[in-house]
Amino acid sequence: MKRSAAVLFSILFATGVPFLRGQAAPSAAGGRLSIAAGATTSIFQPDYFGAWTNPQCISSCGTLNQIDAIYPAAQAGNYPLIGVGAYVDVKFSRWVQIEAEGRWQRFNQYAGIYEDNYLIGPRLPVRRFGSATVYGKALIGEGKMHFDPFDYGSFTALAFGGGLDYQLTRKLSLRVLDAEYQYWPKWGDAHLAPYGASAGIGYRIF
Repeated sequence: MKRSAAVLFSILFATGVPFLRGQAAPSAAGGRLSIAAGATTSIFQPDYFGAWTNPQCISSCGTLNQIDAIYPAAQAGNYPLIGVGAYVDVKFSRWVQIEAEGRWQRFNQYAGIYEDNYLIGPRLPVRRFGSATVYGKALIGEGKMHFDPFDYGSFTALAFGGGLDYQLTRKLSLRVLDAEYQYWPKWGDAHLAPYGASAGIGYRIF
């Protein structure tokens, strides 16, 4: 009796495995963890071009006795920063995703001014069109700025944006466009609003 039960169980198990695999594969594929990493190039308006101001002496000012009374002033200019970057996308499910990015904008400097970014936050796939995915993102982290060859600082940075990724192969993807608006809420005695765009290529690790 025990032997018959064992044989019957073995037969049921053997015939049921393909069925179970067929049923489980789609749901597993939809929620499987995946990680992709990529490299980018970018062009950004840093929103600062060397201007300084003393908010205590807007109308008229004599000799400034205290150097800490002088603050950098946000100002658009004609020297956009060009840089390189890297990103990592972690997908936990269709709607739960995280993006981390670093950007080093060291080229086309004006007066030794440049910015670096280290940001992380949620990434939302808004719409898919075949092999293309439109996404949005909201990130937070650190923005670093060199005001000139000697002065620098680190500031809290918020970033809002989105873009378009195109899947070239199962592993390779093209970041066609990633547009980003940043807000540095506490920058000297004011705030800063850099903005720009990036493009690059990514590789799915698993």
